Amino acid sequence: MTPKQKIKQIILLVFGLSVAHLGVTFFIQANLGTDPFNVLVQGIFRSVPWPAALNWTHGRTHMMICFLIIMVLLFIDRSYIRIGTIICMFLGGPIIDLFTVLLGDCINSSLPIAVRIIVLVAGCIILALGMTIVIKSEAGTGPNDLVAIVISDKSHKPFGIVRILTDCFFVIAGFLLGGTFGLGTIICAFIVGPGAQIFMPYSQRFCKKIIGN
Repeated sequence: MTPKQKIKQIILLVFGLSVAHLGVTFFIQANLGTDPFNVLVQGIFRSVPWPAALNWTHGRTHMMICFLIIMVLLFIDRSYIRIGTIICMFLGGPIIDLFTVLLGDCINSSLPIAVRIIVLVAGCIILALGMTIVIKSEAGTGPNDLVAIVISDKSHKPFGIVRILTDCFFVIAGFLLGGTFGLGTIICAFIVGPGAQIFMPYSQRFCKKIIGN
């Protein structure tokens, strides 16, 4: 692969990451429950008494947890860590914070419940689209997604089962710490996976066309 193609891969990854985290922001702002990993992030963010001087945010908590996952992977098997993994760690949280600032006044828990459900479903669809672009950029996988991948590889257990178990762990731990588990988390489970399956071939063609042969 040429240097130009590698740059295109990274650009596609950042674009897909931005789209995916726009969807995550919709989840969070609807305040009906979010995707499993962000239930954990939300729980840690809400339960830790961050010093006021830090002006701590959900996005910074997201980045911190991703950093810790990468640190663990450095000891377990660093071959899983690619340039895209590092990019996801540094940009994921700030992207959520940016969209929260931009959308917070118009998308929030003060909206009627029916509108919040529509926002949440839209967030699921947007996340599914962005996630497939990240995957098909082939520049690397986000730290939170690597948890299930590494456990599956090392334990030789089916990825699908491991992913369900890790998501359950994220939800339970996050909920116990104060994260929002609710209708959104359930809707996410039923929409994001099938949505990603629908978007995957389109994202593959899109990424292949951008990157070239």
